[in-house]
Amino acid sequence: MGRGPGLRKSLAEKFDDELKFFKGWIDKPKTVGSIVPTSSVTARKMASIVNPDSGLPVLEVGPGTGVITRAILARGIKPQNLYAVEYSTDFVRHLRTLYPGVNVIEGDAFNLDATLGEHKDVVFDSVVTGVPLLNFPVDQRIRYIESLLDRIPAGRPIVQLCYGPLSPIPPGRGNYTVEHFHFVLRNIPPTRLWIYRRPARN
Repeated sequence: MGRGPGLRKSLAEKFDDELKFFKGWIDKPKTVGSIVPTSSVTARKMASIVNPDSGLPVLEVGPGTGVITRAILARGIKPQNLYAVEYSTDFVRHLRTLYPGVNVIEGDAFNLDATLGEHKDVVFDSVVTGVPLLNFPVDQRIRYIESLLDRIPAGRPIVQLCYGPLSPIPPGRGNYTVEHFHFVLRNIPPTRLWIYRRPARN
């Protein structure tokens, strides 16, 4: 019986997240990849690439309602060491309320120098991205991933979710490697996770 209030609160928060995400999808369908938030299973798998012992901050792009943000923090990343870039003003307001210590930055993921401003030269441990890349031209996607790779050490990963069967960033089009990381059936819709890295220097 003691679990009742906690379970009700958890379900209410999940429903609230889904309502916010659906509203975001209705308002800006191109910038929101799905009508429901990323599942906690997917979020934990994506956050698993983060190294909490590196001493470097982490960059999250396209956090939405903050499901993956929560998983990154659960990995042991301090809120002040997490930078979350979000395009939607409504999601930004929600994230700042939910995670007051996180550096939530409103702006365009495809123009990170301008969006990050004074933080544009920060070196990050890794990048977790939920930007719906299939909604954008291939050349723009490649520039996006190259910009992210410029912000992390060679060999460190970017993890990207995608609802299509193939990597949204085609191999052989730049200085990066492409690796299929995981297929998550327990997500709506089922999603594939991809990892991109700069080849480590010899």
